[in-house]
Amino acid sequence: MPWYTVTMISAETLQILTESAKYDVSCSSSGSARRNEGGMGNGYFAGCCHSFTPDGRCISLLKILMSNDCIFGCKYCMSRCDADVPRATATPEEICELTISLYKRNCIEGLFLSSAVHKTPNYAMEQLLLTVKKLRTEYGFHGYIHVKGIPYADEGLVLEAAKYADRMSFNMELPSEQSLKLLAPQKSKKSLLTPMRNLQSARDTFRAEKRKGYFLPAGQTTQLIVGASPEADGQILRLTQSLYRAMQLKRVYYSSYIPVVHDSLLPERPAGELREHRLYQADWLLRFYGFSAEEIVEEDGNLSMELDPKCAWALRNMHLFPVEVNRAPLEVLLRVPGIGSRSAYKITEARKYTSLTFEDLKKMRVVLKRARHFITASGKFYGAAENAIRGLLMAGEASETGVQLSLFGTEAAHSALTGQL
Repeated sequence: MPWYTVTMISAETLQILTESAKYDVSCSSSGSARRNEGGMGNGYFAGCCHSFTPDGRCISLLKILMSNDCIFGCKYCMSRCDADVPRATATPEEICELTISLYKRNCIEGLFLSSAVHKTPNYAMEQLLLTVKKLRTEYGFHGYIHVKGIPYADEGLVLEAAKYADRMSFNMELPSEQSLKLLAPQKSKKSLLTPMRNLQSARDTFRAEKRKGYFLPAGQTTQLIVGASPEADGQILRLTQSLYRAMQLKRVYYSSYIPVVHDSLLPERPAGELREHRLYQADWLLRFYGFSAEEIVEEDGNLSMELDPKCAWALRNMHLFPVEVNRAPLEVLLRVPGIGSRSAYKITEARKYTSLTFEDLKKMRVVLKRARHFITASGKFYGAAENAIRGLLMAGEASETGVQLSLFGTEAAHSALTGQL
């Protein structure tokens, strides 16, 4: 017997709702502090997200919309109200049964639940709340749950959902108020930032008062669509930077624009994966390497497509290099191309006991084909002449991106897994 007859949801409805959900990339998870308390499932850090697609997106969550029948007319969205697409809506019971059925079959570890603005914002949010509440209280499901918030929904509904979800997201989607007015006229920055701010404030209060239970233990994320509107990379990164600082977001995700629907206000071609990739690299520098958005971008306000942002910054600031690894502070080491956050920490610890050499750095997984141009080790320098460095770095990057990355044994693979730049 097919599994979908057991879970009550029809195959046609399931296909429509999962297909409609695939464009939201803000669903990958690092787990949360929610532990199993007598039911089934585990949302704890090691209990979720065992499987990833080649581009890093998590596939161990059931990713589904409750409805793709939307009253909003966002130009870029395949579920917009005037789009000629099949419509479907699932009930809370159908989503709950489907989640439990797939979990018991070891197909998923958790749930990413979103919805179009079905009927009204409050109605759509109520259905999401009812679903996650049923999963927790009636089905005893303690696995990871990420809920997508609905703009303009009542604050009480959103805060109540946060008591049952591990993570919530209100997707900014477009980087400016002007683009929202043009391409998503029913939305505004306020409709997205206000609930994010309310959730963060409530989470801070919950933690300060040390209440029992959970309140959004995995925090918040958001998503920005890249290339649907004309904003430069610098404007996108400044927004990202302010969201991390003001909202304490866990992640900002970037989704390269794909023309799934046609409109005269939208580009006809995809934005391209390279620009999305560069924004993720820059995002890593903002979060872990002490860079600011203003430092990362080029003079034209965009990121270099030839080099990763860290290498591009270093080439613009060659007067700061080379640095001696045995003396440079941690914050300086973090700005050296090829030295990641883990390697920088290892260097600061190891040099307390010995003078480090290039051989020692190699053992620490420093990417020497990049780093050697910007460092000395025990006074020795093995970098190229300044006018040749750009060409060598570009050639190295082309060789890394031109082949599929192996999970074992290569510097490129290690860099991809750790985020080391």
